[in-house]
This record gives sequence, structure tokens and C-alpha cells, in this order.
Amino acid sequence: ALSAAEALVLCEKETFDLVILDYLMPEMKGDKLAVALKARYPNMPIIMITADADKLDSLDELPPGVDLVMGKPFQFAELRNGVNRALARS
Repeated sequence: ALSAAEALVLCEKETFDLVILDYLMPEMKGDKLAVALKARYPNMPIIMITADADKLDSLDELPPGVDLVMGKPFQFAELRNGVNRALARS
């Protein structure tokens, strides 16, 4: 999806095992999209990627609706490990 609105529509039409979204997105930030998705699909794991992971690391907990935060840049192996962790939790 190219936007948060498009992601919401896609999730209504299809079933997804996992959502990977960026924090900075057109129309709606990723943390707000995560909340909207979790309200509809509470068991769907959500990974949020961001260049501001160090700011989020200073928080005591993950943003609402987000199961895992990954900082950019990352290696493919890190993404694969993150996906496996998020899917194992669901």
C-alpha cells in the first residue's frame, strides 16, 4: 500500500499474516495506523520500521498496536528475524 488509507482498504479485502509499516507515511503516521489495524484485527502482528528508533527506544514500552519496532537501516537477516519473532508472538 502507498498510504495508510490504502492499507486499511487492503486489510478489509484480504487476510494478512503480518503488516510491516513505516512510521512516516502519507496521511497518517505508522503508530496511528497500527492502532487502527489492531482495533480491527487484534491478533495481526505489526512491525513498525523507523529512522527514529533511538527516540522510541527511550520509551518504556512499544507504541500502542505495534508488536516490534525496527530501526533503519537494517540487514535482511534482521528483518527476517523480526518477522519470525512477531509471528511467533501472535
